[in-house]
Amino acid sequence: METNTSQSFTGKNKITMKNIGIPKGTRDFAPEEALKRHYIFSTLRSVFEQHGFLPLETPAMENLSVLLGKYGEEGDKLLFRILNSGDFLAGVPEEAKQESQSLLPYLAEKGLRYDLTVPLARFVAMHAHELVFPFRRYQIQPVWRADRPQKGRYREFYQCDIDVIGTKSLLEEVNILQIINDVFERLGIAVTIKINHRKILAGIAEYFKIEDRFYSFTVIIDKLDKIGMENVIAELQKNEFPTELIDFYKHFSTEKPTIENLARYFENNYTIRQAVSELKFILDHAKELNLMYQPVFDYTLARGLNYYTGAIFEVVAQNVQMGSICGGGRYDDLTGIFGLPGYSGVGISFGADRIYDVMETLQLFPSNLVKGGDIIILQFEDSDLLSLFRIAQMLRKNNFKVMIYPEAHKIKKQLSYADKLHFTYAIMQGSDELKNNQLAIKNLITGKQITIPVNELHFLTTNDLNAYFETS
Repeated sequence: METNTSQSFTGKNKITMKNIGIPKGTRDFAPEEALKRHYIFSTLRSVFEQHGFLPLETPAMENLSVLLGKYGEEGDKLLFRILNSGDFLAGVPEEAKQESQSLLPYLAEKGLRYDLTVPLARFVAMHAHELVFPFRRYQIQPVWRADRPQKGRYREFYQCDIDVIGTKSLLEEVNILQIINDVFERLGIAVTIKINHRKILAGIAEYFKIEDRFYSFTVIIDKLDKIGMENVIAELQKNEFPTELIDFYKHFSTEKPTIENLARYFENNYTIRQAVSELKFILDHAKELNLMYQPVFDYTLARGLNYYTGAIFEVVAQNVQMGSICGGGRYDDLTGIFGLPGYSGVGISFGADRIYDVMETLQLFPSNLVKGGDIIILQFEDSDLLSLFRIAQMLRKNNFKVMIYPEAHKIKKQLSYADKLHFTYAIMQGSDELKNNQLAIKNLITGKQITIPVNELHFLTTNDLNAYFETS
């Protein structure tokens, strides 16, 4: 056994610091970073549950038959495929081996999930007879995309989704705006909430007779925030879209239209009139709620995914360049692709990784968030270890976060460790304290020190501890 182990670390397979790494677009999270991420997750979870959403978890991998064709041609290219186990080339026709695209179906039947919405639709279709509709769920899990890594864009990242399936009520869109407002108000991030309607885009496509090119049209329009209107117009020209359509975007390139003047521009288009009516309902009710962050109409917002059919949302931070940190919208028949038609839904996804980057950039995390615990118990050469364990046990029963320093190093070294991990208190029980059944407690922030009987630990709370130091 020893020989085999040593061989695995020699020769061409030798592991060195130079070749240790992680895949591009993925990250490790040290304890300090993980605690900050958990703060975001717990804030989101709290808001979601306050609005009546229940948790759901789905597998990291899905059958490719579930994933393919749901995100458009560009999205399909970004799917991570999982290589079949075993002899995956067995039974592959010789002609398929000559061409990579023909070979793919034989090599991979499963893929990592691209988002949480399609797995949700698959879940609802599979379990419809068990669910209570409208079905309200939240989901906080990682997703994977074979994208080019860059600032704010990763190949593995967390999405935090809420969705309501089984109702067409526009009250749910209003509620989503409340949730967006509540989340970012709690996190302290100033945001701009953009809103549009896919039927406005569909109506524009009808008006300029490009219905057969609707998807490619929305993909180009969706790039506006990334490349600017001038480049969007250039891309429309390059792809030979009608001159009238390009003139329309040139007309509104300097000043974005309001809902009202857009409706007048397309006054005879029923699809756009219907979208305007729905948007006015949503915006009017949001205004009455006096939200801190009111939605702003943006006729260029496209949300390039195929399944959106109604109101769509996108959220950006005001004080840092990071791209969208939240987005979503209404989809009328996503479950229909899995054999369950007629279940309209609406949802949004919070990008936890980008939210983290925004909060880190703007220094919005609470200063007391990262700490090893409340109390550290120091160890002396003559410490009674069983007594220290009992002390820790009593404190933990009273909801203190406690650790015992594992070795009897110099007290200065132990206190330095406690300081670096931001403990609030240190407990010491030397031979004198042990003999008198007492404890010395030091406030590591103020430097004050007190002595209390051990039996008082049974009832000790944070308020009691604070009071001891205030009166000492």
